[in-house]
Amino acid sequence: MSELPVTGPFRISVDATPSGVALDMTHYLSTLVLALAEAASEDGPGLLDDLQAIADLDRSARHQGRDSHATHERDAAVQTLLDELTDGGTVPMYGGQVLRLVKALRLAVAPRPVPAQREAGAA
Repeated sequence: MSELPVTGPFRISVDATPSGVALDMTHYLSTLVLALAEAASEDGPGLLDDLQAIADLDRSARHQGRDSHATHERDAAVQTLLDELTDGGTVPMYGGQVLRLVKALRLAVAPRPVPAQREAGAA
């Protein structure tokens, strides 16, 4: 059962999973995709160059390790792009929505009773 504790500016819903929760951030991610599409329509070659550079840095970072120069460069390039497209990648929440999210998370991870097992051989 999905609960929608955060309604804006980006909707966030919470679903319980067997091992925790799943946050549905589709609304925020849609905003990111639309911002990428707009950036591509304004400067497609420039955006493509930036994305290719990030991909190259990511390949180097995976090869060189977590604390490599390539990792730091990749992270900085990704952050620059997020700053340009989505106010840095942060998801704002206002007032009571923060408390509703906390409540939904607590409810989602609260121990749930296991339905009684059927008697052996019962259909």
